[in-house]
Amino acid sequence: MDGFIDAIEWVAAVFVGLVVALTFVGVMLRYFFAASIPDGYDLGRMLLGILIFWGIAATSYRGTHITVDLVWTAASPRYRRFIDIFATSVLLFVVTVQTWTLFGKVSDTWSSNVLTYDLRLPTWPFFAVAWIGDVCAVLLIAIRTWRLIFHPEEIVEETELKPAD
Repeated sequence: MDGFIDAIEWVAAVFVGLVVALTFVGVMLRYFFAASIPDGYDLGRMLLGILIFWGIAATSYRGTHITVDLVWTAASPRYRRFIDIFATSVLLFVVTVQTWTLFGKVSDTWSSNVLTYDLRLPTWPFFAVAWIGDVCAVLLIAIRTWRLIFHPEEIVEETELKPAD
Protein backbone atom coordinates (compact mmCIF):
# COMPACT_ATOMS: atom_id res chain seq x y z
CA MET A 1 0.00 0.00 0.00
CA ASP A 2 2.82 2.41 0.78
CA GLY A 3 4.19 1.89 -2.75
CA PHE A 4 0.84 3.01 -4.18
CA ILE A 5 0.87 6.08 -1.95
CA ASP A 6 4.46 6.89 -2.93
CA ALA A 7 3.58 6.53 -6.63
CA ILE A 8 0.76 9.07 -6.27
CA GLU A 9 3.15 11.48 -4.57
CA TRP A 10 5.64 11.04 -7.42
CA VAL A 11 2.95 11.76 -10.01
CA ALA A 12 2.10 14.98 -8.15
CA ALA A 13 5.80 15.88 -8.09
CA VAL A 14 6.08 15.30 -11.85
CA PHE A 15 3.21 17.71 -12.47
CA VAL A 16 4.89 20.30 -10.26
CA GLY A 17 7.97 19.95 -12.45
CA LEU A 18 5.92 20.26 -15.65
CA VAL A 19 4.19 23.43 -14.47
CA VAL A 20 7.50 24.96 -13.39
CA ALA A 21 9.22 24.02 -16.65
CA LEU A 22 6.37 25.37 -18.78
CA THR A 23 6.33 28.63 -16.83
CA PHE A 24 10.12 29.02 -16.98
CA VAL A 25 10.34 28.32 -20.71
CA GLY A 26 7.39 30.60 -21.41
CA VAL A 27 8.96 33.49 -19.48
CA MET A 28 12.36 33.01 -21.14
CA LEU A 29 10.81 32.91 -24.62
CA ARG A 30 8.86 36.12 -23.98
CA TYR A 31 11.79 37.94 -22.38
CA PHE A 32 14.56 37.01 -24.81
CA PHE A 33 12.76 36.28 -28.07
CA ALA A 34 9.41 38.09 -27.83
CA ALA A 35 7.74 34.76 -28.58
CA SER A 36 5.39 32.49 -26.70
CA ILE A 37 4.59 28.81 -26.48
CA PRO A 38 1.51 28.01 -28.57
CA ASP A 39 -1.34 27.35 -26.13
CA GLY A 40 1.08 28.03 -23.28
CA TYR A 41 -1.61 29.70 -21.20
CA ASP A 42 -4.14 26.90 -21.76
CA LEU A 43 -1.56 24.18 -21.12
CA GLY A 44 -0.35 25.90 -17.98
CA ARG A 45 -3.88 26.37 -16.73
CA MET A 46 -4.83 22.75 -17.32
CA LEU A 47 -1.57 21.37 -15.91
CA LEU A 48 -2.07 23.51 -12.82
CA GLY A 49 -5.55 22.03 -12.43
CA ILE A 50 -4.10 18.53 -12.72
CA LEU A 51 -1.43 19.45 -10.18
CA ILE A 52 -4.05 20.67 -7.71
CA PHE A 53 -6.06 17.45 -7.82
CA TRP A 54 -3.00 15.19 -7.60
CA GLY A 55 -1.70 17.43 -4.82
CA ILE A 56 -4.94 16.89 -2.91
CA ALA A 57 -4.31 13.16 -3.18
CA ALA A 58 -0.71 13.47 -2.00
CA THR A 59 -1.37 15.77 0.96
CA SER A 60 -4.63 14.30 2.20
CA TYR A 61 -3.21 10.92 3.09
CA ARG A 62 -0.13 12.22 4.88
CA GLY A 63 -2.07 14.92 6.71
CA THR A 64 0.38 17.55 5.46
CA HIS A 65 -2.27 19.99 4.23
CA ILE A 66 -3.00 23.22 6.06
CA THR A 67 -4.81 22.62 9.33
CA VAL A 68 -6.05 24.61 12.30
CA ASP A 69 -5.24 22.62 15.42
CA LEU A 70 -6.43 24.92 18.20
CA VAL A 71 -9.05 22.52 19.58
CA TRP A 72 -7.05 19.41 18.64
CA THR A 73 -3.96 20.44 20.63
CA ALA A 74 -6.04 21.15 23.73
CA ALA A 75 -7.82 17.78 23.54
CA SER A 76 -6.76 14.52 25.16
CA PRO A 77 -5.34 11.76 22.92
CA ARG A 78 -8.70 9.96 22.89
CA TYR A 79 -10.56 13.05 21.70
CA ARG A 80 -7.79 13.86 19.21
CA ARG A 81 -8.47 10.52 17.56
CA PHE A 82 -12.21 11.29 17.40
CA ILE A 83 -11.46 14.70 15.89
CA ASP A 84 -9.13 13.09 13.32
CA ILE A 85 -11.72 10.48 12.38
CA PHE A 86 -14.49 13.08 12.08
CA ALA A 87 -12.36 15.51 10.06
CA THR A 88 -11.10 12.80 7.72
CA SER A 89 -14.63 11.45 7.23
CA VAL A 90 -15.88 14.92 6.30
CA LEU A 91 -12.93 15.32 3.92
CA LEU A 92 -13.73 11.93 2.37
CA PHE A 93 -17.34 12.99 1.79
CA VAL A 94 -16.40 16.36 0.29
CA VAL A 95 -13.74 14.96 -2.04
CA THR A 96 -16.07 12.13 -3.11
CA VAL A 97 -18.74 14.66 -4.11
CA GLN A 98 -16.07 16.75 -5.83
CA THR A 99 -14.90 13.67 -7.76
CA TRP A 100 -18.45 12.93 -8.87
CA THR A 101 -18.99 16.47 -10.13
CA LEU A 102 -15.59 16.57 -11.82
CA PHE A 103 -16.52 13.42 -13.74
CA GLY A 104 -19.48 15.37 -15.10
CA LYS A 105 -17.09 18.10 -16.25
CA VAL A 106 -14.86 15.52 -17.96
CA SER A 107 -17.79 13.97 -19.81
CA ASP A 108 -19.22 17.38 -20.78
CA THR A 109 -15.82 18.50 -22.10
CA TRP A 110 -15.47 15.27 -24.07
CA SER A 111 -18.95 15.42 -25.59
CA SER A 112 -18.57 19.13 -26.42
CA ASN A 113 -15.20 18.52 -28.12
CA VAL A 114 -13.63 21.57 -26.47
CA LEU A 115 -10.25 22.37 -28.07
CA THR A 116 -7.36 24.69 -27.24
CA TYR A 117 -7.08 27.87 -29.29
CA ASP A 118 -3.72 27.56 -31.06
CA LEU A 119 -2.95 23.87 -31.45
CA ARG A 120 -6.55 22.66 -31.42
CA LEU A 121 -5.75 20.03 -28.79
CA PRO A 122 -8.71 18.35 -27.11
CA THR A 123 -8.98 19.46 -23.48
CA TRP A 124 -10.85 16.46 -22.11
CA PRO A 125 -7.68 14.35 -21.56
CA PHE A 126 -6.36 17.03 -19.19
CA PHE A 127 -9.64 17.01 -17.30
CA ALA A 128 -9.54 13.20 -17.23
CA VAL A 129 -6.03 13.14 -15.72
CA ALA A 130 -7.20 15.64 -13.08
CA TRP A 131 -10.20 13.41 -12.37
CA ILE A 132 -7.94 10.37 -11.96
CA GLY A 133 -5.98 12.39 -9.39
CA ASP A 134 -9.23 13.11 -7.58
CA VAL A 135 -10.14 9.41 -7.65
CA CYS A 136 -6.73 8.67 -6.11
CA ALA A 137 -7.48 11.28 -3.44
CA VAL A 138 -10.73 9.51 -2.57
CA LEU A 139 -8.91 6.19 -2.34
CA LEU A 140 -6.14 7.58 -0.15
CA ILE A 141 -8.54 9.43 2.14
CA ALA A 142 -10.61 6.24 2.46
CA ILE A 143 -7.44 4.33 3.37
CA ARG A 144 -6.52 7.01 5.91
CA THR A 145 -10.01 6.90 7.42
CA TRP A 146 -9.87 3.10 7.64
CA ARG A 147 -6.47 3.23 9.30
CA LEU A 148 -7.54 5.97 11.72
CA ILE A 149 -10.50 3.87 12.83
CA PHE A 150 -9.02 0.37 12.88
CA HIS A 151 -5.21 0.74 12.78
CA PRO A 152 -4.21 4.16 14.16
CA GLU A 153 -0.66 2.92 14.76
CA GLU A 154 -0.14 2.74 10.98
CA ILE A 155 -0.71 6.49 10.58
CA VAL A 156 2.55 8.40 10.64
CA GLU A 157 1.93 12.10 11.08
CA GLU A 158 4.28 14.67 9.56
CA THR A 159 5.03 16.03 13.04
CA GLU A 160 6.35 12.61 14.04
CA LEU A 161 8.82 12.69 11.16
CA LYS A 162 10.38 16.03 12.12
CA PRO A 163 13.01 16.30 14.85
CA ALA A 164 11.91 18.04 18.03
CA ASP A 165 12.92 21.69 18.53
